[in-house]
Amino acid sequence: MIHRAILGSVERMMGILMEHTGGRWPFWLSPRQCIVIPVTEQQMDWALVVQSQLLEAGKACGGYYVDVDTKTKSTLAKKIKEAQDKQYNYILVVGDAEKRDSRINVRTREGVIEGTKTIQQVLQIFQHAITTFSH
Repeated sequence: MIHRAILGSVERMMGILMEHTGGRWPFWLSPRQCIVIPVTEQQMDWALVVQSQLLEAGKACGGYYVDVDTKTKSTLAKKIKEAQDKQYNYILVVGDAEKRDSRINVRTREGVIEGTKTIQQVLQIFQHAITTFSH
């Protein structure tokens, strides 16, 4: 058996990070950065467009992790609660008004509603979170 001390150091560092953040990883390190939640099935197409645009824009900086909640039988409140429980840094809600205006309602996992934004403004929020090592 070959002993690799370097792997033990990595494991200890990951343990320290997990304890320090309590599973609430900062945006730049998070395995669940963002989720797009359509209010109803009618907004699913806009949710998928938002996902693809965020993924495409993220290629320039190493990529973003963006999910879409495709469950059709859950209420909006339940979808948001599940996303918060899963520790997504940002929860992007799209309804009829957002679809019509090509915008997104932005929330944080802490429940702070940042309001309606364009995709470009959301990308600026993501970039700020990366450069300041926040959220």
